[in-house]
Amino acid sequence: MAEDFPAKMSRKTVAELREYVEQRYQYREEAVLAALTELERRGLPEPNAEALMAELRLGQEQTERREAVVRAEVAEQVQARRVARGEASPDAAEVGPRLFSLGAITIFSVLFSMIAGGVMLVLNLRTLQRGRAALLVVAFVLAYVFGGGYLVLWLKSVYGEQVNWLGSFFNLPAILVYNLFFWPRYIGRQPYRSRSWVGPLLICGLLMLGLYYLLVQLHGIMPAGMPGTV
Repeated sequence: MAEDFPAKMSRKTVAELREYVEQRYQYREEAVLAALTELERRGLPEPNAEALMAELRLGQEQTERREAVVRAEVAEQVQARRVARGEASPDAAEVGPRLFSLGAITIFSVLFSMIAGGVMLVLNLRTLQRGRAALLVVAFVLAYVFGGGYLVLWLKSVYGEQVNWLGSFFNLPAILVYNLFFWPRYIGRQPYRSRSWVGPLLICGLLMLGLYYLLVQLHGIMPAGMPGTV
């Protein structure tokens, strides 16, 4: 059962509450947050309480993620022992939410677009109920598409066809950010079950076909064998 830190702090003296704040690295983030809140309730707020609370909430999120990983690993080990003893089926040994693997996200980003990989990453974060991280990925994708697209167009206007090769590497920086920043920071060693990528593959394939069909219609060229040809 979780400890009721607000009730606990309400019984502390001011000196004890300030000790929690001053020695905050020795206590759980929830305890220090409760101490800061109690000091504010008593009309004795810390001068830098707002900055401290922001730091503590970030630390609390990281602690909760680490503890979730540890709990999942323990559960996985227990389940594996049950499977080894014949008390559970091998299929039941899988633990954790269903997520798209980092490999699948990378492959979709290479084959289709970094947007496809970004959408899969956002779906993972929503599954893990990490809404702020999901919004951060959305903001990154939008900024990258518009900012990167503008940069490529500007370079082409300056250097002409000499920079056409940049289009082939447009997705690469975004893929590196997915692999080196977003996944390690917001998912990390989170145990998970692989989510099927067949659905995203079909959706991306249909979108590509639809885009191709639209482009050839706009240009008045329809390859033989395509619907609408005579």
